[in-house]
Amino acid sequence: MKKGIHPGLRETRIQCVCGASYTTMSTTGGDIRVEICASCHPFFTGQRRVVDTEGRVEKFEQKYRRFRERQQQEAS
Repeated sequence: MKKGIHPGLRETRIQCVCGASYTTMSTTGGDIRVEICASCHPFFTGQRRVVDTEGRVEKFEQKYRRFRERQQQEAS
């Protein structure tokens, strides 16, 4: 590798909303905050969890509720 062109690695602390905290190395340094980590991710825990970011779930439900209503009106 060439010297002087690669960014340096610094200790970084990753904090999750669930309260878990990890220390790792990163080129960004400082603290990183995440919404889901290995301690609370549904794939690893086996629990079902809905993550609603900026009302996306409600938007999706509203969109398809109108679609279903329209289909029911056409069928009547």
